[in-house]
Amino acid sequence: MPSHDFRAPRLFVDAPLAQDARVPLDRDQSNYLGNVLRLSAGAPILAFNGRDGEWQAAIEGRKRPDNLIILQQARPQDRLPDLAYVFAPLKHARLDYTVQKAVEMGAAILQPVQTRFTQASRVNTERMRANVIEAAEQCGILSIAAVAEPVPLERFLSQRAADRLLVFCDEAAEVANPIHSLQNAREAELDQGGVGIDVLIGPEGGFAEEERALLLRQPKILRLALGPRILRADTAAVAALALVQAVLGDWGGKST
Repeated sequence: MPSHDFRAPRLFVDAPLAQDARVPLDRDQSNYLGNVLRLSAGAPILAFNGRDGEWQAAIEGRKRPDNLIILQQARPQDRLPDLAYVFAPLKHARLDYTVQKAVEMGAAILQPVQTRFTQASRVNTERMRANVIEAAEQCGILSIAAVAEPVPLERFLSQRAADRLLVFCDEAAEVANPIHSLQNAREAELDQGGVGIDVLIGPEGGFAEEERALLLRQPKILRLALGPRILRADTAAVAALALVQAVLGDWGGKST
């Protein structure tokens, strides 16, 4: 894959991208390019839509940026690993942070689940989607993670595919080397043909005992301790996703 241009501004556009296409900019995009970045007509930019790869483009407009003229493809479209980040929602800024970091870590799906001790009773999925796009724009990511609607933990478990690996990060689990546990799971996945991974992070108050019992009855589950210290949920998310991506994900150059 061609190397990423970290200096050029990037913009997500929800429109088909092809050579010589003209893509209209909405008011927010025009304001961002013209007033925030101080770019004018003819300025180069990188555009992506999560489907057609990344394209070199130029701004078009007289008084303000109105359109993008698509020039040539800079990078072909890639594919995220089949990795879902399943989590009990947090409040406000900490949820924003967690969503952004999950995107940076390569999660393909963000699935909020309500548990007994979940802090946030309401989840603004539109704000989550905005954070997904912002993180993708800033970090050179081509694919856009899907944001699922919140569901109760019990419903998620009843509806998920039974052949997916469930990595259950449990503060009550016996502390052991997580790398070894994941490597053992990797060998089993290679033998059985892995079809995706769900990484589950619970709320700040942990899981209720009946929730833990329900989780431990799930097929293809890996109960994982994240070290000898209790981590905040947003920290646990980064730690768990980094471990999974390093051993089971695409950090080694191959997707799941």
